[in-house]
Amino acid sequence: MNKRTWLRLLAALMAFAMLTAACSSDGDDSDTVASDDGEADGEADGEGDGTDSGDDEDIEMVQGGDLLATVQARGTVNCGVSPNSIAFSEEQPDGSRTGFDADYCRVIAAAVFGDAEAVEFFPLTAAERFTAVQTGEVDLLQRNTTFTQSRDSDLGMDFGPTTYYDGQQLMGRASDGFDSSSGVGDIDGSIVCTNAGTTTEKNIADAADAAGVSITVQTFEDFDQVTAAFIDGGCDLATTDGSGLVGRKAEQQPDGEEWVIFPAAPISKEPLGPTYGQNDSQWADVINWATYATFIADEFGVTSANVDDMKANPPTPEIGRLLGGEGEVQSLMGLDADAFYNVIKLVGNYDEIYEANLVPVGLTRVGSANAQWTDGGLIYAPPAR
Repeated sequence: MNKRTWLRLLAALMAFAMLTAACSSDGDDSDTVASDDGEADGEADGEGDGTDSGDDEDIEMVQGGDLLATVQARGTVNCGVSPNSIAFSEEQPDGSRTGFDADYCRVIAAAVFGDAEAVEFFPLTAAERFTAVQTGEVDLLQRNTTFTQSRDSDLGMDFGPTTYYDGQQLMGRASDGFDSSSGVGDIDGSIVCTNAGTTTEKNIADAADAAGVSITVQTFEDFDQVTAAFIDGGCDLATTDGSGLVGRKAEQQPDGEEWVIFPAAPISKEPLGPTYGQNDSQWADVINWATYATFIADEFGVTSANVDDMKANPPTPEIGRLLGGEGEVQSLMGLDADAFYNVIKLVGNYDEIYEANLVPVGLTRVGSANAQWTDGGLIYAPPAR
């Protein structure tokens, strides 16, 4: 046997061994959940009771590449959300769910079914959420989940377009001497409360070390408990994503108190958006492009009110394609040609979703990273062609 033949044989044997090892590791992703070092991303959510809207016997083990067909056969999108995150995911007295993230669940349902209400919401705690994706209990998360390197690689998640650019901040009382110009260097000796086992907890500890101050970090299972402890005076400061603090201040600040959010520049980057399992490019395309459709419609002024006119008389070829006209690509993705028309008609463009849910609690787009790229922000979509 000559040297070249031997090398080819050796390469073939190594490839076979690698394939065997890869196959034998299938299904082990759930083992990585316990070792994830940032269970809750420094989230903007006040965790509720963590009750799940599905039973174990209903869990489907989803194989890569089949999820769109599975969802279509089931007739609903199973969407993991926060139990209680002000302006992002809130259960109403009638059992309905409102909020920015809840509406992005509806975006996917509108694209797949032409029915924005074909959604089953699964309220999930931070500890439950990734397992729910890995087992197929939910098809995706729209749950204040931060895109990080370890989650994208080690944990087996994939991430769609960032729908909200956030960052961790602190909230204190003006009566304790805090104001909008305060910084981490001003919190020496403070008791700081946040969610347990989260990147929020790690971020504030790192920031305090870097500023040379000493703090006591007190943790709770969910942010409802954090807020309650802050209101009761058990904490000098509360910390999570800035959007979460703004929501809590808007809805829970007691009369006669002034809560202050600082520092002006967040202490971390928290890009939030849809999250789903790896190795299913068709399902990823559906989620990504349904989301991008809301960005593109916003950029070109296509709204739920004028989308019929825009479809009949598209202002640009790109809008014509996006709304199902000549050259559309939606049908090649396994969707109806008018899938993204349904998204805009039934749910709205990015600005409509943002304005309806986030502006009422004081989260404006102007001057923020969540403005359109044409206005100096980071909301940007690839071309629909």
